[in-house]
Amino acid sequence: MNIKTIFAFIAVLILFSNTIYSQWVKGKGKGYYKLSAWNIQSDQHYTDTGAIDPNITQGQFNISFYGEYGLADKLDVLVYLPFFSRSYQNDVLSGTTGDLLTSGDALNSVGDIDVGVSYSLFKNKNIALSTTLKFGLPVGKTKGSLQTGDGEFNQLVLLNLGMPFKLEEIPLYAKVYTGYNNRTEDFSDEFRVGLELGVNLLNEKLWLIGRLDRVSSLKNGSLSAQNNSQGSIFANNVEYTSAGIEAAYYISKKLGLSFNYTSAFEGRIIFASPSISGGIFLDVK
Repeated sequence: MNIKTIFAFIAVLILFSNTIYSQWVKGKGKGYYKLSAWNIQSDQHYTDTGAIDPNITQGQFNISFYGEYGLADKLDVLVYLPFFSRSYQNDVLSGTTGDLLTSGDALNSVGDIDVGVSYSLFKNKNIALSTTLKFGLPVGKTKGSLQTGDGEFNQLVLLNLGMPFKLEEIPLYAKVYTGYNNRTEDFSDEFRVGLELGVNLLNEKLWLIGRLDRVSSLKNGSLSAQNNSQGSIFANNVEYTSAGIEAAYYISKKLGLSFNYTSAFEGRIIFASPSISGGIFLDVK
């Protein structure tokens, strides 16, 4: 399979490193802000049949800002800004002589930006229902087979459901979401569904969060998954099921640190390696 078909997994950063699917809106004057770094590097990928094939070692590194702010009691605005995005490919060396066969390359730029709103449909002490509308702005750059964005303007609509509860006085919560991602530039649309479970430990200082997510392509676009018109590593008809775990530790009531590990355990046209991220956040309640 052509190396350019490998999807660089930037979308996973958006999906797993932020609270973009938050079922509980922040409320007027409250907010959540996070500065984080994310990286994935892989020498193998899932093909369009779901098999795993080797590839030249490629990677993606992002430094990003994510923020949510409550404009009103039921309305939040949100932004995801990868202000530094690096797409790279390592040197290819001969396995017998060690000679350089192909020089590596890299592209540094801003990545695709996401802006959106979340609106609370219903909320009481036992359940929260909200909807999210997010726009993906294609401001990333392209250099040959390297890209820091997919070059298409997408609109993601989500319906989110959350429920807090306790187990032997230990605070927990569960969240589920489902959504539809409308994509342009001949990319196929996507159906998304996910589950999140969190537990609060150490006198509310530590949150341990597990996530399970599925992205399915509707395969209604005309862009080839093997060679799209932009020569991009962001392929069409990407699909995956992934699992992740995050630890968020509050240094104070507002300030904290987080670490995330996420991997796709099955997929189509996507890296077959885990991603890691870490960051510092400010939670204004």
